[in-house]
Amino acid sequence: MGAHAEFVDLYADERAALVREIAAAGALKDPAWRAAFGAVPRHLFVPYWFRFGPGGSERLWGEDPDPQRRERWLRGVYADTALATRVRDGVLLSSSSQPSLMARMLDELEVREGHEVLEVGAGTGYNAALLSHRLGEEHVTSLDLDTEIVESARSHLARAGYAPVVLAGDGARGCPARAPFDRIVATCTVPSVPPEWLGQCRPGARILAPLSTGLIALRVRDGSYAEGRFLPTPAYFVPLRGGPAAPSPRYTGGLPRAALENDLFRFLLTLSASSLDPHEALALWHLEGRPRRERFGVTVSGVGQWAWLDDPAGPYTWPLG
Repeated sequence: MGAHAEFVDLYADERAALVREIAAAGALKDPAWRAAFGAVPRHLFVPYWFRFGPGGSERLWGEDPDPQRRERWLRGVYADTALATRVRDGVLLSSSSQPSLMARMLDELEVREGHEVLEVGAGTGYNAALLSHRLGEEHVTSLDLDTEIVESARSHLARAGYAPVVLAGDGARGCPARAPFDRIVATCTVPSVPPEWLGQCRPGARILAPLSTGLIALRVRDGSYAEGRFLPTPAYFVPLRGGPAAPSPRYTGGLPRAALENDLFRFLLTLSASSLDPHEALALWHLEGRPRRERFGVTVSGVGQWAWLDDPAGPYTWPLG
């Protein structure tokens, strides 16, 4: 585990307040994760962030000479909110996720001492630092396609005193050189589950990844089969780069506005975009009593992968991706 530099406790009170807020939201049930969030200094991983408004984006920086702007930067860093950290030509490339969502994901990862973890999507390095604090940096591998993001994450981690393996590479291909893994966690949305991940997992491994607008938690049986359900939590992440694009829902004209604005229906609409006509999806949604995310699941096998409602054997199943 990393040895922290002397200055990381400058904002200990702010970190403690954030931990209390996350815990009040129902996360951090594991005391080890509560200790990690209390110890890892988020401000070292978000030296600047962007606020978007009608006039474009505004960059808030921790070393701004204006004390009021520095205070706004700090309030954002230790608020329970997602922060845009890398923008190019108006397009969001990377962000620091909402801490309470990160905490829920780490709780659901169900790690134990000695587990080897692959993180797909290095981001700022903050999540890798939390994993390193919990498991030891030697058990953590973080992967990102963008070499600039990789170098930035390494720099942030070094400032905080952690040195997990952070590599540049296509997250959809995993990291065979560091396999096998007991856990894979993605911090970017995937259009379907990359089959390469299964082959890099030990039997019984757990995969947690944003899919559609939810979080799928898969249990790996072997290198060609995994299955699991979605968590109740909604999740919105930047897409995985380098892999296939997520399919978009087909023509939605004529669908009721109330349905299109409903978060749960949009989840089903996105999950079934490559297979179901949107009007079929709406009919299914009403027929099944507007099912919540946790009633849906995904099966990955050597012959393909499919999403399902309630039961992987049907009657409601459709190809994924």
